[in-house]
Formats: sequence, structure tokens, C-alpha cells
Amino acid sequence: MSGFELHSEIREEVAKLCAKFPGEYWRTLDAVRGYPTEFVHALTEAGYLAVLVPEEYGGSGLGLSAAAAILETIHEQGCNGAACHAQMYTMGTVLRHGSDAQKQHYLPKIATGELRLQAFGVTEPTSGTDTTALRTTARREGDEYVVNGQKVWTSRAEHSDLMLLLARTTPRDQVAKKTDGLSTFLIDMQAAKGHGLTLRPIRSMMNHNSCEVFFDDMRIPADTLVGTEGKGFRYILDGMNAERLLIAAECIGDAKWFIQKATEYAKARVVFGRPIGQNQGIQFPIANAYAKMRAAELMVQDGLARFERGEPCGEQANMAKMLASEASWAAAEMCVQTHGGFGFAEEYDVERKFRETRLYQVAPISTNLILSYLAEHVLGLPRSY
Repeated sequence: MSGFELHSEIREEVAKLCAKFPGEYWRTLDAVRGYPTEFVHALTEAGYLAVLVPEEYGGSGLGLSAAAAILETIHEQGCNGAACHAQMYTMGTVLRHGSDAQKQHYLPKIATGELRLQAFGVTEPTSGTDTTALRTTARREGDEYVVNGQKVWTSRAEHSDLMLLLARTTPRDQVAKKTDGLSTFLIDMQAAKGHGLTLRPIRSMMNHNSCEVFFDDMRIPADTLVGTEGKGFRYILDGMNAERLLIAAECIGDAKWFIQKATEYAKARVVFGRPIGQNQGIQFPIANAYAKMRAAELMVQDGLARFERGEPCGEQANMAKMLASEASWAAAEMCVQTHGGFGFAEEYDVERKFRETRLYQVAPISTNLILSYLAEHVLGLPRSY
């Protein structure tokens, strides 16, 4: 795929790694809803999951654009970064707001892969996107917090050692602002399982290893609190621009995969004595998907550049995530249509990637919430909710 690309050396090496995990590997996992342990281990061994961890803690200390290049390439090669991408943006909360003791204890082990920080406990069944309405509580008792509540769509919970958890420490009716009174905790999940922590896998349209998580009088040490009690909502918001830019990069990778797959098939598939790619009814949708992907890619690059310069980038991060997810879905639709019946056959991998990329218009934030953000905070329209 032509075009300007940052971190070309990283992309080249990641592509070589991904070549060891072809479509058959992912199809086998998809059939049994398995976790790509070998793939995640290979990424960890190569140091790619520690790219944002500072060198003093054993990581590479590179910028967000390097992380984006890694995830984009993973998806462009037909693999899936959802198994491990959360580590890249959840660790940012620990980096920016964790204590020195937390960073020294956890970050080196995360960098080497000894510990996995993959679970992000925010969404709840009753509150959804309305994070400030969450009902999970953490009550201080001496040197411990007692946690009660429930989370849903907590991806990779079964395959993570640590969870970044958002819980209410001060009742909503006792705070001046509804965003106050929420706190962030870094939980040792292995120690908590069977001691107030229960996981229940959710089967969904795509293999995303998501779970419901239940907390029943789960006791955690007070020093698991990240930053200041009651300020957790801001800590979570801090990482959301990074999350949206990284997810957008994955969508760009998906779109590139669909376009490449469709282009190759359209050249090779002969019907009525000619390659179907010779027909404008086939080639125009492919070209249109390519143009949409390139436009979205520019917004992703703009957002990454602003983020790395330390400039405000909420507008760009949100637009990048929306436009990239729409571009990947348009490319997915085009790719299925180009393949016809074969687009539904598992062996072509199109239907698997089709299901996977559909997620990103819904999560980690829905398109409607992005439009609301742009309307209120960029255009100055009245708040709609």
C-alpha cells in the first residue's frame, strides 16, 4: 500500500512477525473463541508491547505514533491487536498518575511480559457510556478498600494479571460534580480471583475475549489506589485520546487489508472471460474505499502529531477514531461485495475481519458520542445530554 508512513522500520519488522501467524492461526482461535497466547507472547518478546514504557522501566520509551504503527501493521497483515492493545493505553494511567512505588513495581514486569495489564474495568450493564452513573463502589476500611459491583464487556479479563478499575468512592449525591468521587485502582486479578472476584465470559459476534466481572466484598490493599482518591475520572479521560488514536490506527490497518484483499481478488477472479476488476462496478468501490481510508489516515497522523507535541488533540482524536472506523467498515463492505459468495467463506478470512472491524463504530466510544463531543466542544452547540 503506497503512501506516507511513519516508522517504516518498525512496520517492516512487525510485518515479519505477523507472517508467522497466518489466517489459519486466527481462524482456529475464532472457532473456539481462544486467546492468541503465542501471538501476544511473540509481540512481548520483541518488545512491541512495551514501546510506550520509559527506558528506565525496561521499555522503549517511544511516542504514540510508534505504538500506532505497530497496531496498524498488525491489522494490515490480517492479525488482530485487540488481544493486547489495551496494555498500550491503560499503562499510560499508571505512568502519569501512579506512585513511584507502583511504577517501579509494575512497569518493569509489564515491559518483560511477566505481568499483563490488559483488563480495563469501566463499562457497566446499567450505565454504558454514562460513566459517572456507574454503581461499582470501593469503600475504605483501614488499610483496605472493599469493592462491590459489576462490570461488563471487560475484554481480556481472563488473560490479564492486572486490571485498571474505576469505582465510586464517594456517593454521587455527596459530590459537587458528578465526575468527582470516582477513583482508579490497579488490581492484582490473580490474587482476587476466588476472593470476591468472579469472571463470566461473554460470547459475542467477534472473538474479543470479553467478560462480565463481579465484585462481591472484594478486599484490595489501599495502596492499589492510583493517584488521589476521587480524581479517577480525570485519570481515565487522560488516556482516552491515546486510546482513540490507537484504535483509529487499527482501523486504518483493517481498511488497508480489505483493500489489498479485494484488489488481489478482483485481478485474479475471471467471470465472463475477463477479470472482474476490469469492470468499473467493481473497481470504483475499491478506489472509493482507498480514498476514504487515505483521508482518515491523515486525520490519524494529525492527531498523533499533536499528541506527541503535548498539544490538545481531543477534536482530532475523536474525528480520527470516527472517520477511521467508518473507512474500515466501508472497506469491509466493499471487500465482501467484491468476493461475492466467497466473502462469506471462512477460508478467505474476509468474514472474520468483517466482524472484527464492525466493533469500532460502537466501542470504545460510539459514533453518536463523538458527534455530540464535536457539536458541543468544537462547534459550541448546546449540550445534548
